[in-house]
Amino acid sequence: MDGRFTDEELAIAKSVDLCAVAESLGYTVKRIGKYHTLKEMDSIRIYNRSHWYRWSRQFDKGNNGGSQIDFLRVFCGMSVKEAVFWLLDFAGYRRIEKPVKQPLVHQVSQKQAEERKPFVLPELAGDNSYLISYLNQERGISRTVIDLFLKDGLIYESRHYHNVVFKGNDKNGVTRFASMRGVFDKQGKPFKCDVTGNDKNYGFNVVNVNSTELVVFEAAIDLMSYVDIFADYESNKLALGMLADAPLETFLREHPQITSIRFCLDGDEPGRKAAAELMRKYYELGYEVEDCPPPAGYKDYNEWLVAAKLNLNRMNKRADEPVRA
Repeated sequence: MDGRFTDEELAIAKSVDLCAVAESLGYTVKRIGKYHTLKEMDSIRIYNRSHWYRWSRQFDKGNNGGSQIDFLRVFCGMSVKEAVFWLLDFAGYRRIEKPVKQPLVHQVSQKQAEERKPFVLPELAGDNSYLISYLNQERGISRTVIDLFLKDGLIYESRHYHNVVFKGNDKNGVTRFASMRGVFDKQGKPFKCDVTGNDKNYGFNVVNVNSTELVVFEAAIDLMSYVDIFADYESNKLALGMLADAPLETFLREHPQITSIRFCLDGDEPGRKAAAELMRKYYELGYEVEDCPPPAGYKDYNEWLVAAKLNLNRMNKRADEPVRA
């Protein structure tokens, strides 16, 4: 596999919550004032959940602090390349990259499945107030749609960090996958992370066994935005959580009534490339396929929704203004 990374991939790797990384590696994270430390190494300081410094090694260049990549390099013995791949995997990101003349989609290998840690969903918060405020005020999703997903048990607010948890269930309703989205962005860097131990053959999904149509997205919030824009409560829907089709293959296997697939992937270059590849693959497998990106000028469905709501609010405000003689 090519060891070179795009700027987007490096940005994703450096946006992963360093506290979550440390906890996944078995460390006990403690908050002290404006920073975090580790119970096992109290000379460590984690600032803004994104970079660290080790006071006991302040004169040891190269091992005394840095980014999430440096943390894995120093404490896990990884190379920079291995660390970036690890962080991308931790964030649920998958490259669409395979040998020439093979479909450019990834499958989750049996070895990966065997190495998964126990899958334990985050504890529920007392209520969903932070979740509702974030999805409604920041992402423009209506209370009607938010309440529907809460009622169906597909999303909830976690107890400790108030993250939005998106659940991916199998055909029997058993949760196999879960991703988290922070509601408090740090310096513009969003926290996005899969729950440790989940099965990446599944994705956040909405099932209607009476529908033969499946609508596919990259992200869970785009899926919810689509529901808000089109009031589509009938079709099956799936968020891949990445640009690879392991969750799609699983969904189609578990729901054989599906005959048509609409791909609503992002409007950026990676999204367009993935859409073209997936359209070709599933057309050849006998499905009716359609490419449905967001309108030109919008990266994804949520950006489209937010802009539409903003324009509507401006129009309503002008309509309410008194007419001047």
